[in-house]
Amino acid sequence: MLGIRVHIKGPARQKIAAELKKAYDKGASIRTLAHGCNRSYGFVHRLLTEAGTTMRSRGGPHTPSRTPH
Repeated sequence: MLGIRVHIKGPARQKIAAELKKAYDKGASIRTLAHGCNRSYGFVHRLLTEAGTTMRSRGGPHTPSRTPH
């Protein structure tokens, strides 16, 4: 777990970014990752971007709530 307001630099930042990227690529959401490491959504998004992650589109799986008539 990462402390809040602790600046993470250099190799430690790259290591955390790689771990977050691996979890994101396996399907974890940014919000889930942020909650798990006690950091903000923006921080996790920034690290994923720095790690060269291909970001998924917004929203989750789209399941229709009603069937069309």
